Amino acid sequence: MALIGVGLIGGSLGLAVKRKRLAGEIVGYAPDQAALKRAVQRGAIDRAARTAAEAVREADLVVLATPVGAFPALVKECASSFKPGTILTDVGSVKGALVGRIEAMLPPHVTYLSAHPLAGGEQSGIEAASPTLFDGCRCLITPGGPVRAEALKQLTRFWEGVGSTVSTLDPFEHDRYLALVSHLPHLVAYALVQCAMDAAKEAPDLLGFSAGGFRDFTRIAASSPEMWRDICLENRAEILRALTRYQSTLECYRRLIESGDGAALETAFRNARRVRESLR
Repeated sequence: MALIGVGLIGGSLGLAVKRKRLAGEIVGYAPDQAALKRAVQRGAIDRAARTAAEAVREADLVVLATPVGAFPALVKECASSFKPGTILTDVGSVKGALVGRIEAMLPPHVTYLSAHPLAGGEQSGIEAASPTLFDGCRCLITPGGPVRAEALKQLTRFWEGVGSTVSTLDPFEHDRYLALVSHLPHLVAYALVQCAMDAAKEAPDLLGFSAGGFRDFTRIAASSPEMWRDICLENRAEILRALTRYQSTLECYRRLIESGDGAALETAFRNARRVRESLR
């Protein structure tokens, strides 16, 4: 197995694979040599490669676990180094047109099956990696077109092997759904922190008054800025639609507050609470 990227998700995957003995050897690569060294020390990979192309050369399974913006360049670099029968996958949060772009770059003897484990946390880096991160999580496999049934079966078994429940989804549906339930919440968290930062210029003690609600709501604003930059740019159209929908909802709440319509406001809050409680 070749692991390209050894941050929270990549490092956790390496640790999970080692724990479940799903690969004979894990070769890792990341531009950050210090992170690679720590990944070896933590046991997430067996050895480090000097380049991505070197890492994939003997791999049966290659996992891209970098920010999604780096995927095309990495695939281009590795295209001539994949051995026949290799399965290429990833753990990216954006699919859509990106899946087709990657497929077009690959030789015919490589099968690409994009995937997205719905797991993670606000911390980033190999230090935050955990071998149990994928236990009980849902993993979406998002084929871009017709694929070999055996390859799909193998990748499904792989993700089930690290503890995930697997289902398949169209890449464009993936981006539409995740824009609302994953990408938008991160943007809102970042924006709320930015709003408070701006206000703190006039009231320096402001953030000192933040309590559990602010900290809980903005927890995910501690996530990797590089990763979320790429997600926002790669899933731009769907995120903009999600933002428009959210702004419309906020405007509705604003009108209820302006008009003093307490009954309607309470009904809206009760409806939202009922849905939130169903997610526990």
